[in-house]
Amino acid sequence: MRSKIISIGDEILLGQIVNTNAAFIGDKLFSAGFPVEKTVVIGDEEQILMDELKDSSENFDITIITGGLGPTHDDITKPTLVKFFNDKLVTDNKVLDHVMNIFSSRNIPMPEVNIAQALIPSKSKVLWNSNGTAPGIMFETNEKLIIAIPGVPFEMKDLINNEIIPLLKNKFGKKFTKVFLNKTLLTTGSGESSLNEMLGNVNEFLGDSKLAFLPSATGVRLRINAEGNTVSEAENKISIIEKIIRSKIQDYIFGENEDDLETVTGRILKERKKTLSVAESCTGGKISSRIVSVPGSSEYYTGGVCVYSNIEKIKLLNIREETLSKYGAVSEETAIEMAEGVREIMKTDYSLSTTGIAGPAGGSEKKPVGLVWIGFSSSEKTFAMSFLFGEERQRNIERASQRALEILRRELLKIKLIF
Repeated sequence: MRSKIISIGDEILLGQIVNTNAAFIGDKLFSAGFPVEKTVVIGDEEQILMDELKDSSENFDITIITGGLGPTHDDITKPTLVKFFNDKLVTDNKVLDHVMNIFSSRNIPMPEVNIAQALIPSKSKVLWNSNGTAPGIMFETNEKLIIAIPGVPFEMKDLINNEIIPLLKNKFGKKFTKVFLNKTLLTTGSGESSLNEMLGNVNEFLGDSKLAFLPSATGVRLRINAEGNTVSEAENKISIIEKIIRSKIQDYIFGENEDDLETVTGRILKERKKTLSVAESCTGGKISSRIVSVPGSSEYYTGGVCVYSNIEKIKLLNIREETLSKYGAVSEETAIEMAEGVREIMKTDYSLSTTGIAGPAGGSEKKPVGLVWIGFSSSEKTFAMSFLFGEERQRNIERASQRALEILRRELLKIKLIF
């Protein structure tokens, strides 16, 4: 099976939004056994879409188009499909009732232009969009499918999960028996090249499977792709590869697949019935925000303080004036007192602190931009570690919050701090 994704929208080409739709669709198609061979992004131009549709009809079994199904003049997907398939539009009364009900349920007058969303190409099949006004549409010619769905992410995801994947499995599942599986190991604390060096020659243990390194500002994701004639065969391949990887870099792996560090650390705190507090300066509440994004975090997170100025550090955390005057706000001593102060005030088992120079200004020869001190405190120990994260402000904040949570995870699990 040859699969293709076409993402439509000038906003994607201009970099105003990230093409997360293609990533989601690619992952779902791969897991279902229909790996994507080609993904393209095009603007709102009829002729460019016509050219891509020609390529799809000649070279691909499955094509998923996202975007351009709205009611405005720049939504060119449906009229272009009508032109390409030499079709005409007809009113689908069920879709029209659905569109009208959406507006009436919200007590919003329906603009007349939205009536056009109930106009469906006569040669197509409607794919029901329960979350929005634009239905998905599917054309089938010579055993090849061209499917168009809305670009709104939550509408797209629902259609992929509940309409398209079941449809593809039902239509092609018996014909194509290969099983494709993947698993992602999440790492932090070491860069892509260092991990690659620690793993050695991966071809010695991959066989016909694949390993991808996916770096970001906060860590490296290692994605294992495997195929087999059965689910158990593919799972066994992944299991063998995972065991080898873990034997080499276990200390850097904090989770897998959809995990994140705030969820992982929160899970450990919850299991052990321990509590956490945070004092933040240069991260400006980023750590607290990540922690409370996890449902149930109130069971272990008591709260935090964001103390950006020296006055607030003294007033809210009881940092000694002589510490700030002698060592400065960005120092090991201040980070330690911040961690100790918030733990004492909040009466928690553990605490974290951050103080640093996020940039792009404010650095000096002794304390350059990107210097961050991260403090940790418990009843057993209190310490602070320094890091140089670079010169880009937002990246520094992301990296500092990630490293703070990783220090917490390692301390909870008694793993050596190897940074």
